[in-house]
Amino acid sequence: MIADMMPGTEEQLQKEMTSAYVGIDPTADSLHIGHLVSVMMLKHLQRAGHRPIALVGGATGMIGDPSMKSAERNLLDEETLRHNQDCIKKQLAKFLDFDSDAPNAAKLVNNYDWMKDYSFLNFIRDIGKHITVNYMMAKESVKKRLSRESSVGMSFTEFSYQLLQGYDYMYLYEHEGCRLQMGGTDQWGNITTGTELIRRKLGGEAYALTCPLITKADGGKFGKTESGNVCLTFRHKADRKPLQ
Repeated sequence: MIADMMPGTEEQLQKEMTSAYVGIDPTADSLHIGHLVSVMMLKHLQRAGHRPIALVGGATGMIGDPSMKSAERNLLDEETLRHNQDCIKKQLAKFLDFDSDAPNAAKLVNNYDWMKDYSFLNFIRDIGKHITVNYMMAKESVKKRLSRESSVGMSFTEFSYQLLQGYDYMYLYEHEGCRLQMGGTDQWGNITTGTELIRRKLGGEAYALTCPLITKADGGKFGKTESGNVCLTFRHKADRKPLQ
């Protein structure tokens, strides 16, 4: 289940109970098969005595992650995102223990809670100055979209995504003691931006771990905005409401 792991990650997990998180953008009202491996990783993490954090990206979901995508996704309004978040919360509760009194009980957070009042000027002053454009341009998700083969290009909105995800990691590092972020291999660039931000701004150590992506027969990524997706909720074809 492990694709890439930052040096020191295994030692951190062996040393102490570690809080680790996976981010999920609520761009649909159901988790999909592409989420399954990272959710399983959170489950295994909890069973091993560590503390899982599931981050629902109410803020970053309004932008859209450019990783492994050939075109920019459509932006969703806040009402739709709130609905999607509520549905995803119910699904995650079937996998993770949120309610026990154990010290490693899972926690659900929403990055909208700490981003909604963060002004653009404060963000670029406090966060943007710590990560260079050269560093951001070197990420595969950026290079692919800016290559000559891409006819789409990349908006500033998407280009800034890795800074926002990096700030999420730093926020959880400071407020939840989170030392590890996990995700699919397409998230390696975004995750390591977070570890770099934590190092440069706070002088702290944080780690990254990715799992292989579940792909379709044509090699494409399963995703909520991609065709041929498989949701983790069974639905009636007629009205697409979840089965009871």
